[in-house]
Amino acid sequence: MASDYADYRDPNRPVQRKGMLMNFLTKEYMEIRPQDVYGKCRYVSSFQKLNRVGEGTYGIVFRARDTVSNEIVALKKVRIDQDIFKDGFPISGLREIQILKNCNHENIVRLKEVVVGNSLESIFLVMEFCEQDLASLLDNMETPFTESQVKCIILQLLKGLKYLHSKYIIHRDLKVSNLLLTDTGCLKIADFGLARYMSDSTKPMTPGLVTLWYRPPELLFGAKTQSTAVDMWATGCILGELLIHKPLMPGTSEISQIEHIINLLGTPTTAIWPDFDSLPMVQNFTLKEQPYNNLKSKFPFLSSNGYDLLNSLFMYNPQCRASAQQCLKSTYLVEPPLPCDSKLMPTFPHHRDMKKTPPSKTDDPRKRTSMLSSSKAPFDTNQPPTISDLLGSFIKKRRFD
Repeated sequence: MASDYADYRDPNRPVQRKGMLMNFLTKEYMEIRPQDVYGKCRYVSSFQKLNRVGEGTYGIVFRARDTVSNEIVALKKVRIDQDIFKDGFPISGLREIQILKNCNHENIVRLKEVVVGNSLESIFLVMEFCEQDLASLLDNMETPFTESQVKCIILQLLKGLKYLHSKYIIHRDLKVSNLLLTDTGCLKIADFGLARYMSDSTKPMTPGLVTLWYRPPELLFGAKTQSTAVDMWATGCILGELLIHKPLMPGTSEISQIEHIINLLGTPTTAIWPDFDSLPMVQNFTLKEQPYNNLKSKFPFLSSNGYDLLNSLFMYNPQCRASAQQCLKSTYLVEPPLPCDSKLMPTFPHHRDMKKTPPSKTDDPRKRTSMLSSSKAPFDTNQPPTISDLLGSFIKKRRFD
């Protein structure tokens, strides 16, 4: 644990930072002045560490206090593998900074600034803070969300996704642990470590990144190209999970996940998904014949409009899957019970002290990369640094998905 906190040093202690700029043509190096390495970034010593609140594949999250403004913030330490760092700043961290820096929406977690520790490998993202994420709430609530509250949550999620997708951003890791809820009921989409700009829909992307329970069938069958439909399938999984108060399709492997999907929606065919047979992994599976869509039996309490919305999110063919903009026009969201006002959403300030659910024997993929953040603190007046300010001259050319 001590190494996690090593960057919280005495602010008066001098920092020795040295950097090298490489000319890719001549392979010659020149030393960069320490004060120029990170531009205008503040030091992490400007923050008082309060406690460690989460850890995932792409970073460790602390709850901290800004000693200048006295704000409580989420401080996410970017995970940097030493073997990778010699080839440049990790692309997952760079993407997250770049995307969050360019986003401004009430349902997207806000990046306040980027700060640095006492070594080149210590980079922290300063974000809004909140102690509530939907995974923790679902695990600790004694009473499930009402349908009115579920609609309020999904409505905000769809608004956030409409904004992201309008900017050609795919989140690629939507799940309940990456959806945060403030004390005023405002939902925030968080954790953009896997997010991508959809600048070229034909460019191959790594297929196995989306958390298993929320992974769409096209990725399970090896599709190399991805679109915003990936996020919409995950939205359907989240909606179903909120409605039944448990994971909708909790597979334990890719084969198990495909079985869950087929049991719920039926076996995919080329009649409903013309590109199905051409997917790389289809020949690796022997799919059982299951001709029935069982959504209605799984959600017998849903209205026909609710069923239509859920079914549109679970279309096998990603080109036919509903978009966030289309979902926002769903009659389900404007029929009784209406979505409650977000300010009337229940809050659980002491949910960590509630009776905990017994540990599951099955690994819960929802919680592998969760981070906690929120929007109560005012936005810092200093603009986040530019990417060149942050990385100085340490970005080296590298291949990435």
